[in-house]
Amino acid sequence: MTTIAESHEVELAIGGMTCASCAARIEKKLNRMDGVEATVNYATEKAKVSYRGTDVSVGDLIATVEATGYTAQEPAPPRTESAAETEGAADEPDELRPLRQRLITAAALAVPVIAMAMVPALQIEYWQWLSLMLAAPVVTYAAWPFHRAAWTNAKHGAATMDTLISVGTTAAFLWSLWALFFGTAGTPGMTHPFELTIARTDGAGNIYLEAAAGVTAFILAGRYFEARSKRKAGAALKALLELGAKEVTVLRDGREVTVPTAELQVGDRFLVRPGEKIATDGTVVEGASAVDASMLTGESVPVEVTVGDNVTGATLNAGGRLVVEATRVGADTQLARMAKLVEDAQNGKAAAQRLADKISAVFVPIVIALALATLGFWLGNGAGLTAAFTAAVAVLIIACPCALGLATPTALMVGTGRGAQLGILIKGPEVLETTRKVDTIVLDKTGTVTTGRMTLLVTHTAATTTEEEVLRLAGALEHASEHPIAQAVAAGASAKVGTLPTPEDFANIAGLGVQGVVDGHAVLVGREKLLAEWAIDLPAELDRAKNEAEARGRTAIAVAWDGEARAVLEVADAVKDTSPEAIRRLRALGLTPILLTGDNEAVAKSVAAEVGIDEVIAEVMPEDKVDVVKRLQAEGKSVAMVGDGVNDAAALAQADLGLAMGTGTDAAIEAGDLTLVRGDLRAAADAIRLSRKTLGTIRSNLFWAFAYNVAALPLAAAGLLNPMIAGAAMAFSSVFVVGNSLRLRGFTPQS
Repeated sequence: MTTIAESHEVELAIGGMTCASCAARIEKKLNRMDGVEATVNYATEKAKVSYRGTDVSVGDLIATVEATGYTAQEPAPPRTESAAETEGAADEPDELRPLRQRLITAAALAVPVIAMAMVPALQIEYWQWLSLMLAAPVVTYAAWPFHRAAWTNAKHGAATMDTLISVGTTAAFLWSLWALFFGTAGTPGMTHPFELTIARTDGAGNIYLEAAAGVTAFILAGRYFEARSKRKAGAALKALLELGAKEVTVLRDGREVTVPTAELQVGDRFLVRPGEKIATDGTVVEGASAVDASMLTGESVPVEVTVGDNVTGATLNAGGRLVVEATRVGADTQLARMAKLVEDAQNGKAAAQRLADKISAVFVPIVIALALATLGFWLGNGAGLTAAFTAAVAVLIIACPCALGLATPTALMVGTGRGAQLGILIKGPEVLETTRKVDTIVLDKTGTVTTGRMTLLVTHTAATTTEEEVLRLAGALEHASEHPIAQAVAAGASAKVGTLPTPEDFANIAGLGVQGVVDGHAVLVGREKLLAEWAIDLPAELDRAKNEAEARGRTAIAVAWDGEARAVLEVADAVKDTSPEAIRRLRALGLTPILLTGDNEAVAKSVAAEVGIDEVIAEVMPEDKVDVVKRLQAEGKSVAMVGDGVNDAAALAQADLGLAMGTGTDAAIEAGDLTLVRGDLRAAADAIRLSRKTLGTIRSNLFWAFAYNVAALPLAAAGLLNPMIAGAAMAFSSVFVVGNSLRLRGFTPQS
């Protein structure tokens, strides 16, 4: 009997990576281990590793990473809020300070070196020796991270982007030393021109201190701003994690006790005063209020809650005092699950990025070989050692494909982070490709297009009474019943007439309705058959209203008192106010909407007509929904599915793109590719727009990175790029890619 080894997952924080090639090397080493599947992301500096069996441990994974020349550590244990705030305040300076110090040093010393080389008027008698004094700290101290990384990689028989930078700047510096001490460059009064143009050099400029110092300064600047941009790109996730309440007032033994939110347990009852954040997911057990969930879901309208309603952690109590019983704490809360989904998506890789990583892994050896070939070619053609050397160094510098490694992860980080702010959770980069292809969107009716709860929609009254009187008497009687339809009538009546009277007598007639005495009136509320048992007939206008309501699939409830039929109430699962607009937006994206429901065809067609859907598939059993999706796919359609219930989970998983309403069940959310936290169908259109825009950003980033290297390498090999210009261009390409990705932060839902 074969035993399937249990699979484990761990996320490691990786240190020492300086470019995409580093990530590719670590990933390759980890994946060579038996039973290990790893993805290493340069932008997030994390490795997501799954491993099977007992032969591999987290310690083995860390040892493998360290043997590759980098550092790795397990995720930090949960911290208290106070500790997190204290450490968080120190994170940024500790991480960026050394890089910033090296950049300032490089910039301050490199600027005069470059100025003297570029402006002949500044070339005083011993200017070249002054340049050497200024450039030496730049090439040694400021460029030390590049040299250290290159040496570490060399010890492991590998080469990365740092190898290119280290070899290029060191070669330029050593050549200058040779020229100064053993050549003619050290002669007092020596001058040479420097032209910031794309042209082949003729060997007149025979020292390259400005190139060595300038390249170091430009690349350090690129690395520094890249690091800052990466922090900004991940800011949405960090902000999401910081939304939660820091402390909570728990009710214990009749006393109010303030404790850190992390200490909350399932079943604890806690107090939420007006203006306070709700500490965790729970159910209201006392009080009523309006809850502002805009910071979590993007929904601007506060939601009214009362006893029995569910509330979400990190939302704001905008009204009255609430007592909430905790139902989810810690990693199980909606906020924590949102953050986990976002982080998982950011750590993933699209197919295009995997291709970029493979290219980066072989790119460096090829470039070094190309640089040597360039040197040999120009020497062989009599161009002179200086011109040949210039071309070779330019090849080394221009080739660094850091932009290639940043193209996908930075766009993913910003796109998924912005989605989280808007209540749109993108589960992974593979989802982005699918959003471009879908052409059909299948919409579950209940809870997706409609509210998912029975609602009093219309009141038809006889000429002898008013709507207010009907609702007051019928609502009072129905309020005493626990039936969902009765509760819908009671809620609708209460909303329109306010406080309802208390029945003096009440009886539930199974299968027919309710009867009782309210304000001295003998009231009947229920089916027409209930009235018939009391020899009460519906007048013609009420009978017509009842038949029309039932033809539209609505439930018609008759109301009578004192021996006379007074009204007909229409109750149904109401269409969400936003659904018609959502359908228009989905059509504008090129999608064909289809309504899918287990309800009868009359109900389905009525709802479809109200929101603007032409095609309806009704009376479908829950287990048959997945077959409907398969049939559409067999017809050549690329299908997106929107649902919220357990019965939608299989169809969501089967669909090419599953969109789960965040107001739905855990099963649906887990099965979906995108989660719409707001429960507003318009968010489906926004999610597809954002996903397509993120994909477009990734593609434009990759195009820029590929086109940049393809176009620039031949120029460098031809001797048409000065090494310093090459370094500036390389650094700019990385900053450009990150900046292009950051534009996604400006994505806004359609108003």
